Amino acid sequence: MTVDTVADHNRDMDVTGHTSLGGPSDPGPEPRKAASIRDVAQAAGVSYQTVSRVINSHPNVREETRKRVEAAIETLGFRRNATAFALASGVTRSVTVLTSNTTLYGYAATLQGLEEAARGAGYSLGVKLLTPEDDLDRTISSAAADGGGLMVIGFDRLAASALDRVPENVPCAAVVEAPSHGRTPPRPAVWADDREAARAATAHLLELGHRTVHYVAIPTSVGTRRSEGPRAQGWRAALEAAGITPPEPRGAKGWDARVGYDEGRELARDPEVTAILCGNDDLALGVLRALHHAGRSVPADVSVIGFDDAPHAEFVTPSLTTVRMDFQGLGRDAFALLRGRLENDYRPPAPTFVGTALILRESAGPTDA
Repeated sequence: MTVDTVADHNRDMDVTGHTSLGGPSDPGPEPRKAASIRDVAQAAGVSYQTVSRVINSHPNVREETRKRVEAAIETLGFRRNATAFALASGVTRSVTVLTSNTTLYGYAATLQGLEEAARGAGYSLGVKLLTPEDDLDRTISSAAADGGGLMVIGFDRLAASALDRVPENVPCAAVVEAPSHGRTPPRPAVWADDREAARAATAHLLELGHRTVHYVAIPTSVGTRRSEGPRAQGWRAALEAAGITPPEPRGAKGWDARVGYDEGRELARDPEVTAILCGNDDLALGVLRALHHAGRSVPADVSVIGFDDAPHAEFVTPSLTTVRMDFQGLGRDAFALLRGRLENDYRPPAPTFVGTALILRESAGPTDA
């Protein structure tokens, strides 16, 4: 984790299923025939298989060759027909995302990364919103019925349960909370090291002179209601490493600012509370408001650190010190994993997710206590 300071069956169909909408019609009664993948290959001086690799963003193509093919595609006005590709290749270029939320920042940003990666690879992306009332097996079966693959955003217990129920024969990948040591997600997955990030944020508050750090938790995706997620585990590990008995964590009732406000009101009543780590930035927003209403100044009386670096974090007063999470990068990397399951000749690149960073702003400072 780094610390920063703020001051991507038809006889005329070729075997790859690529066709084109074509360009302007030629003069005369007969319209110009749409360019085919073989036309592109001839113009670029390569095989049609190479053209297919370029179109599908395959990594094993030399840059010079890629540019030559892309220039031929542009000149000829070639466009791929997704339906033709599916019929010819057996690959259904669609993905359905299973998620319990589309509005919270972490979920929405992950969806954005997934959508960008899917669109760039020529896939369509649909979203199925999970609810506690759903029959998960029926929901999963319906989502998988049209072929393609499933992507699960498994940040909560409901989505994690759905991930556990996806049949083995259905191509699937996931974005999940950091798993416990020694445990592996049931399907290919990516995650950020929430645990280490929370440990580092807590250690930072201790280095500022705070005697302990209180924690307002988000719900976890694993175990029972009283189980601790990776962020809580990291917070606890930092305190115990410093010889401090962790106070009872609060929250784990939701992700929104109202929960943070309610928990912040309770913490504000205790004059011994001088540092609070929040499981996400929405909780921190509520905590900041509760402290303000209680007449406790941030950071002079109480330091607050959030998690995720949501867009509002930089613009509240005081601006929020927080842990930056690259959710879009997680979404892109997860899509690459799924694409590797859907396309036999596609080898996903190494994950590009680079970790987390503690962003130092105004809401955390030293204590005189």
